Amino acid sequence: MAINADSLAQLRGILVKSKRFVFLTGAGISQESGIPTFRGNGGLWKTHDPAKLATLSSFHENPSLVWGYYSYRQKLISKCQPNPAHLAISKIKEQKKGDSWVLIQNVDNLHRLAGSKNIIELHGNIFKLSCIRCGYSGYMDMDMVLPPKCTNCESVLEPCVVMFEEALPQKEWATSIELSFSCDLVFIAGTSLNVSPVNTLPSYAKDNNAVLAEVNPEETWLSRFMDFSIKGSSADVLPNIYNLMK
Repeated sequence: MAINADSLAQLRGILVKSKRFVFLTGAGISQESGIPTFRGNGGLWKTHDPAKLATLSSFHENPSLVWGYYSYRQKLISKCQPNPAHLAISKIKEQKKGDSWVLIQNVDNLHRLAGSKNIIELHGNIFKLSCIRCGYSGYMDMDMVLPPKCTNCESVLEPCVVMFEEALPQKEWATSIELSFSCDLVFIAGTSLNVSPVNTLPSYAKDNNAVLAEVNPEETWLSRFMDFSIKGSSADVLPNIYNLMK
């Protein structure tokens, strides 16, 4: 798909002048690294029932089943690497050397592996685990017995991923709202904006007259409100924007 050169040039100019900008990314970027999404034609929900595998109540009822699923996902994700979109975001942020953030719905840690800093993990990190009883937190050992037990209090540990029936982490969510409301540019990449409440963040930015830019292969329900809506994959479009900034 051809990328509109004028749109890229305009975005480049806005990025250069931006004092605080935010990337908001989702499963589409992860998919380009070979990680299946939970929605769409290749979504994991096509073969697994989320009501049994990714809800808090199911975890309490059958932690072994739920941990088996998350362990499967961890092993799948651990074989994947950051793609050109992750790398372009990291390079754009480094090039700017200003106040820039990445608000991610992804749980795969690939933005961090690509070198990005100032990351807010709104839906958690699949490689982390925690104990809600004593507060222990740490990283998953791929070879540990499932379900993993806390070494301090012997409670079953939970994956640090926001499940259905759970609220977003309060600190991360509050910071994301503040950043969205105070930024001058939100760059939305690889997300369908179908997941609440994260899909409300662009509205906070718009209330502050920030520029909204979207990169997605298909239109989203918010496309008509965007200042820029570029149809294409993040792995194709974002490196082009970075190259214009050099």
